[in-house]
Amino acid sequence: MTMKQALTLVAALAALTGAVAAPQAFAEPPHHKPALVTAKPCTTTWEVTGRKVAVRGPAGNEGPVAKTTSPVHHYLHRGDRVTSCIVAIARTESGPAYRKCGKTGNIWRIVPGGQVPQTCLKRA
Repeated sequence: MTMKQALTLVAALAALTGAVAAPQAFAEPPHHKPALVTAKPCTTTWEVTGRKVAVRGPAGNEGPVAKTTSPVHHYLHRGDRVTSCIVAIARTESGPAYRKCGKTGNIWRIVPGGQVPQTCLKRA
């Protein structure tokens, strides 16, 4: 028995018993255009909780993550709002990478102009 005969037999049995006919096994899938994926712009805002927080950029030989000794690009003040959707994680062998705004941490938020310790920000 061929596959076509088997499908015909299944459809006939379904018609006799009142059941729903089985779908075609070798039917062509519907042709769809591929969906274009567009990146959404970053809209997550953070409010500065520290009095005066430095926005630092890593020096040329430091790697991708800033340090507390990295050069300062500019300062943020308490109540300022910044947009950030990306973090940089500072890996250290002996404990946290920084102590800023009364807390220790190792996550730096990437903001326009550089990086800010996440302990100095809260979600707005």
